[in-house]
Amino acid sequence: MQITLPELSLVVLIGPSGAGKSTFARTHFRATEILSSDTCRGLVADDENDQSATGDAFEVLHYIARKRLASGRLTVIDATNVQAEARKPLLALAREFHVLPVAIVFDLPERICQERNKTRPDRDFGPHVVRRQFGEMRRSLRGLQREGFRYIFTLSSPEAVAATTIERQALWNNRRHDHGPFDIIGDIHGCYDELVDLLERLGFVRNQQSAGSRQPAAQLDAGNSMAGSPTQC
Repeated sequence: MQITLPELSLVVLIGPSGAGKSTFARTHFRATEILSSDTCRGLVADDENDQSATGDAFEVLHYIARKRLASGRLTVIDATNVQAEARKPLLALAREFHVLPVAIVFDLPERICQERNKTRPDRDFGPHVVRRQFGEMRRSLRGLQREGFRYIFTLSSPEAVAATTIERQALWNNRRHDHGPFDIIGDIHGCYDELVDLLERLGFVRNQQSAGSRQPAAQLDAGNSMAGSPTQC
């Protein structure tokens, strides 16, 4: 599967412990783009598995996410995020900063997640925890769009996760890759003839359809290189 993300988005990884979210994030995103709830627990409690620090950890995570989105940087939230209440503040941040929210759901078989957790000494909780996370995730999957997620991608097997590629799509208003020179023309109210004269001097020529008629300036074709300094009519 190819996942196409807006280059500025809030990516929320959703899935139970052992689903492979952290590995996926490290594979496809820069380390600085990933905000992990486990890492934030370690920052506030010196122990990534200290569940008593969860509240403080998410305060830190939301604070950093806010700063990143305010500066226009793609941000990935690496946490279970299986409950709608956990996703609600993240969606609020996306709306506040006019950023598109993306959900990537890791709906792998529960058996695989349970087996993976058995091999991890830092995941010594019982199987009932993963079972509960699965139930919470699947009960809320149908409501992701109603919650406000604009893009939803679901990965249902380890093979699908491994085969996934990420493409970042430029926003429609991202013109950073355009190169000049540019001709910038200001307000033209009541100055059609002057505008046409100016465009011709800048190297534009009339096409056959508009020749001899007072067509809008947009009907003019670009002629030679649009050289020259910004000009205002």
